[in-house]
Amino acid sequence: MTLNSTPFLAPGFAWGLVVIFSVLWIALGIAWGRRGKGDADEYMLAGRNIGLALSTATLMASWVTGNTTLLAPEFGYRTGLWGMFSYALAGLGLILFAPLALRIKQLMPNGRTSGDFIRLRYGRMAWWVFMLITAIYTFGFLMTQAMGAGLLLQALSGFDYHIGMFVVIGVATMYTLFGGMRAVIGTDFIQSLLIMVLLAVVAVLAFRLFPMPEVHSQLMEYHPDRLNLLLPAGLLIAWNSALFSMGEVFHNNIWWSRVFASRRSVVMNSFLLGGLAWMSVPLVTGSIGLVALARELPLEQVNMVFPVMAADLLGAGGAALVFVVVFASLTSTLDSLLASTADLLAEDVYFRLLRPQATDVQLKHAAKLMVVGLALVTLLLSWPRLDSLASVLFFTGSLVASTVWPVACGLYWRSANANAAIAAMLSGSIVGLLAYNLIAPYCAAVFSAALSALVMVIGSRYCSERFDFALLEEEA
Repeated sequence: MTLNSTPFLAPGFAWGLVVIFSVLWIALGIAWGRRGKGDADEYMLAGRNIGLALSTATLMASWVTGNTTLLAPEFGYRTGLWGMFSYALAGLGLILFAPLALRIKQLMPNGRTSGDFIRLRYGRMAWWVFMLITAIYTFGFLMTQAMGAGLLLQALSGFDYHIGMFVVIGVATMYTLFGGMRAVIGTDFIQSLLIMVLLAVVAVLAFRLFPMPEVHSQLMEYHPDRLNLLLPAGLLIAWNSALFSMGEVFHNNIWWSRVFASRRSVVMNSFLLGGLAWMSVPLVTGSIGLVALARELPLEQVNMVFPVMAADLLGAGGAALVFVVVFASLTSTLDSLLASTADLLAEDVYFRLLRPQATDVQLKHAAKLMVVGLALVTLLLSWPRLDSLASVLFFTGSLVASTVWPVACGLYWRSANANAAIAAMLSGSIVGLLAYNLIAPYCAAVFSAALSALVMVIGSRYCSERFDFALLEEEA
């Protein structure tokens, strides 16, 4: 990402916003954390009693990253309708996971992590492969959010890259450490409302000043290719986006922890509603990119379409609005990553692998230490800046897409077996990485998911087992 030479917001005013929202998030996190019983289940899964509104909001907020608010307008600006729609298709990951979420809740009423499922369903060797893929994806995702925080806050307000990164990670770590999952879900609820309302304000103003017929006629005259829905590259990017998002959601403990934290009666609807709510964000911000393209708005850098449009419409107020949206989206994703990954490490590595005799208090303490440790490792890995954050995500997509079918088949098919699952994850990952390097990064997930499905189905068909789903009811 090339940094903007002139910040959109005065540094002093930006610092004021940072202090206000940082104090708010931390105070709310501590307050919500004190409401619980204080045991491991309360800290890691908010007492397993989250209702529909909070569950939906945390799913949507966790999936809205800095990329969602800034890259979707860029996609709309660069590639038109397909760019906007392909980004929105990432919401299918949440929507298609909805029936699986209900199935997980039924089969594993006492489960805590995605690793619990893989270990109980396929055994320790499959668990090792799964955890390796999860580790690469998680640290890649943490790095993109941390570096994105530094780069975006520097571009928007002139903050030093390292200071911006440190502030966002520090704030998310503080309220996650003290409040656990209840703090994450509570702050996510407010952050999701902020994001949706502020984005709606910009979109309404944009289309009031520049009506859709006018935008369409300008695009038809000067950029007709951006309205073509039959572009082969656009179709490939759309499929990759959908499969990549499925891989991210199906395997990652962010979403499994939301399953275990939510009430059984709301879990399926919350994923459906969360996915639909999330899809509105790239559609709205992508449409703002189309407006900017139709207006021939001058841009120093194309990834700043949303801030430029907001500032053009609302002046300094628009720049402040964008700053709040980006800050909220970054913290809402980082807190979820830190909390869910810490839970995975505490449950699957510390408790199940290293210290099975650990008490409930020790498990909770281990989860807290993991939150701090992950934040420090993320800062260390993200300190040097990378040229392309998108390349990191596409790289991880080639791996996580290979987990879709082992997870889905393992939840429904008694015949799905460990050897097929291991082969599917390994072969899918290898082919995905080859496609990433030899063809194009944006098609890696397609090849990975396709081969993984083939291997999983054939392996389960010809080397079938009769798994007893009652084994998944292991006590937490």
